[in-house]
Amino acid sequence: MTQIVYFGTYTRRLSEGIYKANFDNVSGKLSNLTLFAQEPSPTYLAFDEVNHLYTVGAENNLGGIAAYGADGQLLNHVVEEGAPLCYVAVDEKRGLVYGANYHKGQVLVYKRQADGRLVLADSDTHTGSGPHENQISAHVHYTNLTPDQYLVACDLGTDQVTTYDVDENGKLTQVDSYQSTAGAGPRHIVFHHYQKIAYLICELNSTIEVLIYDGVGHFERMQTVSTLPEGYKDFNGTAAIRLSTDGKFLYASNRGHDSIAVYKVLGDASLELLEIVPTNGKNPRDFDLTPDQNHLIAVHQDSDNATVFKRNNETGRLTELSHDFVVPEGVCVAFPKK
Repeated sequence: MTQIVYFGTYTRRLSEGIYKANFDNVSGKLSNLTLFAQEPSPTYLAFDEVNHLYTVGAENNLGGIAAYGADGQLLNHVVEEGAPLCYVAVDEKRGLVYGANYHKGQVLVYKRQADGRLVLADSDTHTGSGPHENQISAHVHYTNLTPDQYLVACDLGTDQVTTYDVDENGKLTQVDSYQSTAGAGPRHIVFHHYQKIAYLICELNSTIEVLIYDGVGHFERMQTVSTLPEGYKDFNGTAAIRLSTDGKFLYASNRGHDSIAVYKVLGDASLELLEIVPTNGKNPRDFDLTPDQNHLIAVHQDSDNATVFKRNNETGRLTELSHDFVVPEGVCVAFPKK
């Protein structure tokens, strides 16, 4: 069976925007890369249930978010002065789309119109800093929903994870805040599917903090694990984190070490490192598991290639199938919801 996979990119060297390709989920082969939509540096992608595509966007030297139809036609931009977003997510229940702005330290909420277009509904600007040289100011890197439908934002610049209540019109009210290890740089978070646990990947110190999530935005740290092999001292920054649908295995990408760390989720939802697998590319900013969970696809910002791994569903371990499929400046992997 062949399915479509989409790639977000930077457009600094070779890329022209959002690409799509065919993926054969039997052979694990990628083929037929085509340009889906021209957009300046669409570095993150999110689909709604009718396949509107929302992405980091820019227009007339202004930055923000862009909405596209399933056919690749632009619906609209919502932009303002300054840099574009770095992350987008869809809230189907409330008809909202969320955005994180790294450079401006902002959480943004957009109301989705009937035709898929977006209108800005609310925003919150973070303040603060941290001890690392990359923490001079707030840097919101992620914002998406908790299992109990609050909005959670990871701020790399302040070492905080902030949770908001969101009403039907998209208005934000802060309800709680978690402080990660000083200088850790929280980047993304994923929640366990059936245990009260969240996994927070921290970019600046290459760790994952395992957090007990009691609901209503309240987190408590249970464990901290490294994403790197013991003794590694060169530069590294973590990027993406994914949990298998059965909740048994967790995956995280390293940029610098250029690898995927694979963990077994134990009975109490703590983590045990299984392996660290090279991605055979430079700067694997993002990866994702295929919808059937049988493969993992990673893209590389600096070496312009996608690597496909076969995934063992019983052991969680990865076996590389290929790393020679060209994706220019690839930084995001996304599958439509249907």
